[in-house]
Amino acid sequence: MVGVERTIIEHNLNIVPGSNVVKQKRRGQAGERNNAIKAEVTKLVQVGIVREAFFPTWIANPVMVKKSDGSWRMCIDYTDLNKASPKDCYPLPEIDQKVESLEGFKWKCFLDAYKGYHQILMRKEDEDKTAFYTDHGTFCYQKMPFGLKNAGATYQRLVDKAFKDQIGRNVEVYVDDMVIKSHAEQSLLQDIEETLKILSTIQMKLNPTKCTFGVEEGKFLGYYITREGIQPNPEKIKDFVEIKSPACLREIQGLNGKLTTLGRFVAKSAKKALPLFNTLKGCINKNNFDGQMRQKSL
Repeated sequence: MVGVERTIIEHNLNIVPGSNVVKQKRRGQAGERNNAIKAEVTKLVQVGIVREAFFPTWIANPVMVKKSDGSWRMCIDYTDLNKASPKDCYPLPEIDQKVESLEGFKWKCFLDAYKGYHQILMRKEDEDKTAFYTDHGTFCYQKMPFGLKNAGATYQRLVDKAFKDQIGRNVEVYVDDMVIKSHAEQSLLQDIEETLKILSTIQMKLNPTKCTFGVEEGKFLGYYITREGIQPNPEKIKDFVEIKSPACLREIQGLNGKLTTLGRFVAKSAKKALPLFNTLKGCINKNNFDGQMRQKSL
């Protein structure tokens, strides 16, 4: 996989001078996880995303996360590396503004980049710092991996630069979520052609199985864009309806977060959520919450 040329953009770690180099203690992986790591690393080496690392300074451990389909996703524990990296303050767009900007456009194309983050190269000097353990050696990323601090900012900087003449007019982009928007069917093909030319120029590849062209409805940034307007994602509504009554501080906080997300679709949402906010008032930690709940039950 070629990916975006280094002259256009590359990801830099910019480790803070004087930071302590951390080599994590190796963690053992169970048989199924270990087989999944070996298969994933073999595939990534073949396409040029990772390479074998010799005498790396920073070393992290892989963390396996089970996906909804039962397969495994390999992530790397870059906690220590991220602590030593300064924050890139490049601003990400406002999600609500991006979603609302699609209203009034009849035709849309929802695009998905193929292995999005992996299309951006790591700076040569920083490759070895992304090293991780496996049963058959240490490897590091040549392309930008998920889990690195500022990876989202680097990706947003790329798409803002690439689509600077289209954003707001016929394209909206939030990190690796892209959508083409057109008022009329006649201009749809022109907008698609213009966008694909830009993608070809920066050598960014799309995943055709996850792209939809010329539709009136679709999902974007967690919302469902319909003919009638912006609607909440039906899957999230189902999870919210089926949620159990909160029984601890963390669950109350999680419920408040969900209410905030759906607030734009609920009339007088702040008033309805007030009892929950009152419950949390003054509950800085779990002990305060448990004490308040005991008082209310007496």
